[in-house]
Amino acid sequence: MILTRTPFRISFSGGGTDLSVFYAIEPGVVLVTTIDKYIYIMVNRRFDRSMRVSYSRTEIVEHASQIEHPIVREALALLGIEHGLEIISMGDVPAQTGLGSSGSFTVGLLHALHAFRGEHPSAAQLAAEACVIEIDRLREPIGKQDQYIAAYGGFQRIQFNADERVDVEPLACAPGTLQALNDRLLLCFTGITRSASEVLIEQQRDMSVTAPQLAALADIAERMRAALLGTPRLDAFGALLHESWMVKRRLSGVTSEAIDRWYDRARQAGAIGGKLLGAGGGGFLLLFVEPDARDAVISTLAPLQMLPFRFAPGGSTVIYAE
Repeated sequence: MILTRTPFRISFSGGGTDLSVFYAIEPGVVLVTTIDKYIYIMVNRRFDRSMRVSYSRTEIVEHASQIEHPIVREALALLGIEHGLEIISMGDVPAQTGLGSSGSFTVGLLHALHAFRGEHPSAAQLAAEACVIEIDRLREPIGKQDQYIAAYGGFQRIQFNADERVDVEPLACAPGTLQALNDRLLLCFTGITRSASEVLIEQQRDMSVTAPQLAALADIAERMRAALLGTPRLDAFGALLHESWMVKRRLSGVTSEAIDRWYDRARQAGAIGGKLLGAGGGGFLLLFVEPDARDAVISTLAPLQMLPFRFAPGGSTVIYAE
């Protein structure tokens, strides 16, 4: 039996610049970190030749090609596995909430299947294969950041290049900087789930309109990184988070009246900046709040559910193998 643990992520700025229609024109850049919320994938040999897959529903089929879950089916096809396997997934947070769950699921599943075959793939291999499955095979209109951060883990600047090369650069901060940043962040669940693919399709319809806004988000990601290096300027980071949201919310399908009301209330209560995570439309709202305003912000956003979290240094890991 193999059990993998793969983290979810928070993306601060640059989302959308990891789409090929953008980085074919100019490099895309995201600033992103993994957090201590995970998806767990268990793979075990079955007694017979059937395939059993358990997620929000359970499938039992005779051959891997008959599995309806598209990512599971394509991952098995990529690795040439056809019979006699059981796959179970469990997550700390719901899917479609802006924490990169699909990319984490794909990376974690591939990691488990490779380990089941006695193989030890690198983070680069896992990320690249996950992109092949979601983008090339399934034609999802998504970017690459989720697969790469799930595989590598940590707090990273990731650059996407026209030749399809992906550069992953860890953030080398002074001791205590990331902890101080983590202490100033709140995750608030809006209670709304949505399909990232639907939002991203709309945003890619006219790249001549969208591209300048995405370029601005990449530039903000670079300035956020600079604010955390050397002598940290956390207040500047919070202000940049607000600037990033003001740019991102102009993209189609990103926000709603309810989300805008919650964000405005949080700012009035003392939040410096924030953004909706993921493609938009729902999921988790991330806020930058100084410690003395934390209680006021939480109170004004009641009854939204707060999700305590810490930054997590590692990517996808095999935590049990027997």
